[in-house]
Amino acid sequence: MELNNIIKMNKLPFLLLLLCFFTSCSKDNDIEAINYDYYYPTESAEITAKQIGDGTGTLDPKGIAISKEKLYVCNGSTLEVFDALTLAHLKTISNYIKGSTTIPLTLLTSISIDNGRIYLGSEESRLFVLDEATGLGINTVGNGQWWQTFVHVFGVVVKDGLVFVKEKEKSIKVFETSQITETSNWNLTPIAKLNTLNGWTEAYSMDVQSGNLIVAGRDAKSYLYYDIANIKANAANSLTTPIEPSTAPFASNKPISVTFSNDFAVTSENSGSTNYVRLYSKEAFMNKNYKAVMSASDILGQNPFGVIVGNAQLDDRIFLSDNTNKKIRIIKLNKSTIAEQKN
Repeated sequence: MELNNIIKMNKLPFLLLLLCFFTSCSKDNDIEAINYDYYYPTESAEITAKQIGDGTGTLDPKGIAISKEKLYVCNGSTLEVFDALTLAHLKTISNYIKGSTTIPLTLLTSISIDNGRIYLGSEESRLFVLDEATGLGINTVGNGQWWQTFVHVFGVVVKDGLVFVKEKEKSIKVFETSQITETSNWNLTPIAKLNTLNGWTEAYSMDVQSGNLIVAGRDAKSYLYYDIANIKANAANSLTTPIEPSTAPFASNKPISVTFSNDFAVTSENSGSTNYVRLYSKEAFMNKNYKAVMSASDILGQNPFGVIVGNAQLDDRIFLSDNTNKKIRIIKLNKSTIAEQKN
């Protein structure tokens, strides 16, 4: 009996300690935690020349686009088409074919897909327009002579009825999609012209977001913003004095590519010998606030990025046109939430 009482008394300090522990935990739980989202990339897959045809050719990726779960890659003088889910190679398009007319696709730089049409920019001063369903030609803009419609073509984006074509040096020409029909003339007159401040013969990446044309101004070392309503309002005058963009200081980095997802501006940038893939909040980016929510020059310390000349997204995967390493790199975007408690 006395022994039992001693045992019971010895349990009291333990019970008091346990009670204090739970009381402390309860107090900590009352403190509101601040959550921080941390984004990081992991390697998912890659596409190399070995996956095209018999595997003996080359891959020189430039502009890329995804539409209807198909990945389109500008590869020198061909357009390669892949299943964007399985990455299986589906076909190679080597020629623009319309009736009895066949024109080889050469020096492809850029691609945009909109409303059932594929728009292909060629360094040989042409814009090819193909039917997305059949791959057959609808028409061409430019005839391959640099002193005619285009002084080469280094970038194209099409959205909301407008076609933006980046040519040599500082020029972007703007057309309406309705100008391009099966019977339209190859030598179309642009409705407006834009000035990119600097430029020469590099491939350019562009996208349209929130009523603005956004250009990765690699030579201007800044992202370039053009208000589309302003372009339309001042279209006639711009044919004489091309419209200049709105910009903001952008450190020493050189923007190379830009596209927009539901939540982010997805970019590639260059700083010296280092190439980055960066994500910005879409809202912040449109307000010219360049605080990246993800900035990566490699994958978890391995496999550094080369020059990424184009990117495209499908769900949580980002497709990167790595021209330095001659491959399409597919990375997965991962998110971790870190909770920090403030005392």
